[in-house]
Amino acid sequence: MVPAASKDRLAPSRGNASEMPAVVDTGGAALLKLENITKIFGGVKALQAVKFDVMPGEVVCLAGENGCGKSTLIKVISGVYQPEAEAVMLMDGQSIQGLEPSKARDLGIQVIWQDLALFPEMSVAENIAFERNLGPRPRLVNYGQMKIAARRILERLGVAIDLGRSVRSLSIAQRQIVAIARALVADARLVFMDEPTASLSHAETQALLTIVRRLSADGIAVVFVSHRLAEVLDVCTRVTVLRDGQYVGTFSTAGMTQTRLTELMTGRTFDYAVRTTDLSAAPVVLSVDSLSRRNEYDAVSFCVKKGEILGVTGRLGAGRTELALSLFGMTRPDAGAASLNGKMLSLGSNRDAIRAGIAYVSEDRLQLGLVQQQSIGDNTVAAVLDDLLDATRLIAPKKRDALIRDWIAQLAVKIGKPEDAVSTLSGGNQQRIVLAKWLATNPKLLILDSPTVGVDVGARAGIFAIIHKLAEHGMAILLISDEIPEVYFNADRILHMRNGRMVAEYVPGTTTIDQIERDVHA
Repeated sequence: MVPAASKDRLAPSRGNASEMPAVVDTGGAALLKLENITKIFGGVKALQAVKFDVMPGEVVCLAGENGCGKSTLIKVISGVYQPEAEAVMLMDGQSIQGLEPSKARDLGIQVIWQDLALFPEMSVAENIAFERNLGPRPRLVNYGQMKIAARRILERLGVAIDLGRSVRSLSIAQRQIVAIARALVADARLVFMDEPTASLSHAETQALLTIVRRLSADGIAVVFVSHRLAEVLDVCTRVTVLRDGQYVGTFSTAGMTQTRLTELMTGRTFDYAVRTTDLSAAPVVLSVDSLSRRNEYDAVSFCVKKGEILGVTGRLGAGRTELALSLFGMTRPDAGAASLNGKMLSLGSNRDAIRAGIAYVSEDRLQLGLVQQQSIGDNTVAAVLDDLLDATRLIAPKKRDALIRDWIAQLAVKIGKPEDAVSTLSGGNQQRIVLAKWLATNPKLLILDSPTVGVDVGARAGIFAIIHKLAEHGMAILLISDEIPEVYFNADRILHMRNGRMVAEYVPGTTTIDQIERDVHA
């Protein structure tokens, strides 16, 4: 087991970021202007005297850690929640007190939540034109008009998607476009995008940002909510920061850096430095020799030493996840070999991989990493149920509860009760439960596939503090990510994978992050 995570080079310390001057006056008439927004739930102030404004056609960011009040503020603006009586809410200079969702939509306020709220079995056209067919009484659907409306909106966005395809068959990036198109059909003037790029590749993200700029050029205001700070600074003109339900300030993105924005969001500073671990005498844990799988990866060779964090990065389709799935026994390679601690691996299933000492944290936490409807405790012990059986082949409650308590304490997971559904946790705490589930198997090799997707910047630091501590205690770690700063500041070595092959190796500190980014995105 691993000791509880402690402060390390990424650990936060107190800073005075919130004392930076805020940008308040933008000039001109605001499309939406909020003052003194307070929301209380059972005596707890989820929002306290928050200010927010957005200009017509402006792209602004609403930033803050998970739990800072972003979602609550969006729900106030979209009419789901009513703020306290002293709130001032103006749209086009006119009061919009007493909002409800239908009235907010009539005003042109649309919210695209992270889950997109699409109908997977319905077609693209049906999803885009859905709201046009709502009304007080049933009526026949004009599918011809529906397709015309959907096609016009997609052409306006500069994209082409088969209108007859079911949404279930689309990629995440295409679903995002369908959700945006649906908002435009409803005559949106202000669109909130909640973590729109959390599951997108670099190329897909750039395509989405192009669409956001196109919306801005058409006079549609966009409020961008994202943990990926580089995109925030790229596409937004201003950023409003919330912390613990309170207004920190509104700042221009001109001259803003990711480090400064992180400090504003958390009230802390982070010491980012490359790892300098001496692994010259460390034994090899995983050795991969010319591993190949048709149409996925080809002649891949590398090794991971005890206590080493090996980063693997590359663009979408490089074969990173496909390689990880083979190393975890989910798919079989066609050629080549792999060994763990000198013993050849022959994996027929993920159970074989677990027994051999391999754990895999999937990039899709919501669908593959956790069972959202089950409890925090059940998710924590899901991979080690056989170890909890007593003499009667039933799960021993005391042994189970002790294991759950131990891992929740070791990884400092913030929970209510172990019996609560895991879906009640923040993204960062959910990811800690995923880690706990696999660390309970006592692995020799831990494969992490995009471990911080949808996790805010403060929680990321905590997760990587855990990962660093695991490496310090001798665990071999394969860290896969398309976020180059993530591997640059957290890996001992970095492999660049392209079109199924390893094409370059870098050592952070001896190669600049800019050089790696140029190579990867060339």
